[in-house]
Amino acid sequence: MAQEPILSGRGLVKRYGRVTALNDCDFDLYPGEILAVIGDNGAGKSSLIKALSGAVTPDEGEIKLDGKVINFKSPIEAREAGIECVYQNLALSPALSIADNMFLGREIRKPGPLGKWLRMLDRQAMEKRAREKLTELGLMTIQNISQAVETLSGGQRQGVAVARAAAFGSKVIFMDEPTAALGVKESRRVLELILDVKRRGLPIVLISHNMPHVFEVADRIHIHRLGRRLCIINPREYSMSDAVAFMTGAKAPPEELLAS
Repeated sequence: MAQEPILSGRGLVKRYGRVTALNDCDFDLYPGEILAVIGDNGAGKSSLIKALSGAVTPDEGEIKLDGKVINFKSPIEAREAGIECVYQNLALSPALSIADNMFLGREIRKPGPLGKWLRMLDRQAMEKRAREKLTELGLMTIQNISQAVETLSGGQRQGVAVARAAAFGSKVIFMDEPTAALGVKESRRVLELILDVKRRGLPIVLISHNMPHVFEVADRIHIHRLGRRLCIINPREYSMSDAVAFMTGAKAPPEELLAS
């Protein structure tokens, strides 16, 4: 690829005491693509994603966003820079409404003194924007924007989490096992959502153990092994069994893949 990565990591190292979770790890995400990150349990995928999204600070190495070196001290700083995450546990507040969850931590206040001094929320504006975002992503099976999230199905909750990320993520969206706890029909809807977000021009990093889903939606697959990027494969040129064999060490990737 001639274009520059929108998000990249070089020589990333992260140690937890005597355990090295990231060992001279590289990473590249290009504009407008879905990059799947796969690896066995304990391979260091979570540490890589945490380092890239501001949840942990690498001990060594360099991360660049839009070609500029970044040193996020927290996920809030990453969010402010346009990086959003959809976590496996969704990070939604079940008792709050859909609109409140969409704007959790970034509530819109009423204009003028009511918002500035009395810190009153502009619920109308939040509900309007939440409805727009859900409609954009084809999620208006949810009729009532003020209903509590705990009344929604698993797929609808995941939809709210994806819509929130798409609403605020201006640069990159990370999705950690977005279909892990869902049934077949709801998983299908979430995969369609992921493709919808991609069509809107946002690059996505998809962390998943579900190989059929990975091979269905990913443009490239980053295979993570023993704390570092082993290789990148094209899902149209390699099979699922190849990916699993590379990931587990049962088979070594071809030399040209290791060089890339």
